[in-house]
Amino acid sequence: MQKILRAMAIAVVCSVSLAAQWPKHEAAGVPRDAQGRPRLDAPAPRAADGKPDLSGTWRRTDRDPVPAVLAGLFADQPAGRGGRGAPAPAAEAAQQARPDPNSPPVAAFWDIGTNIPGGLPLTPWAAEIKKQRMATNSVNNPDANCLPLGIHPLHTHPDPRQIIQTPKLIVIAWESNYGLRFIHTDGRKVPPIGEPQPWWYGYSAGRWEGDTLVVETNNVRGAEMGPFDGWLDVNGSPHSDQVKFTERFRRPTFGKLEIDLTIDDPKAYTKPFTVRINQQVMADDELIEFICNENQQFRRRVKVD
Repeated sequence: MQKILRAMAIAVVCSVSLAAQWPKHEAAGVPRDAQGRPRLDAPAPRAADGKPDLSGTWRRTDRDPVPAVLAGLFADQPAGRGGRGAPAPAAEAAQQARPDPNSPPVAAFWDIGTNIPGGLPLTPWAAEIKKQRMATNSVNNPDANCLPLGIHPLHTHPDPRQIIQTPKLIVIAWESNYGLRFIHTDGRKVPPIGEPQPWWYGYSAGRWEGDTLVVETNNVRGAEMGPFDGWLDVNGSPHSDQVKFTERFRRPTFGKLEIDLTIDDPKAYTKPFTVRINQQVMADDELIEFICNENQQFRRRVKVD
């Protein structure tokens, strides 16, 4: 593909190839088999209030179809952290749950509509924005410019993330671009759109419905605000400042996290749509520091064809 995507892909490969540098610490309280390996199929842990405990370090397990122009870049990617194109170690893969046949379409990092039957239900406004972004080789993709990624790109990014759960607040720290997001679980509702200043990650409020954490997010920076805003994927599928994200988090076993993400944006899409993100716990791994914009020279080196 074009230079911008190849450069982004190379950066991803390099980040995963340094797996040996991630700190390892055998965490207490982790269910283990006779060989001391984490038992991914063990029951999910519970917090003090009886709710499922989503805390832990996680990595995405879904594998995207790699665009033809990037063929070969991921062929030799090591398995260490299970990034795009990298299988999990055999011992872990044997424990992974089979894909849920009743799942929504699996989310895709490069283009969110990849697995949606019939493709994305784009409005003319959104279709034109995506066309313009692809025509310039996604040069303004926030990931490529060391800016905060959106909710979907962060969920589907190969770099790991850590969830820290407390009774009134859940924090998600993403290794990618040093992302940090707060989900309020103290009973509050999301404010009306336009009331607070729009944020890169929006304003999020969560509630429990049985064992499912339902999170609503609005007041997100949309494509109207500038060329770096409102990106759902690498190809530039946009969202507006009127978007509402609804996430449903479930931890059916110790090792598995399911996230169903619904995007409701009447300005950009003719109907809401939902995708599934599957993640696996990294029981004995920790995040590393990733300062993307340190000595950032990307835009000088990559030009639009």
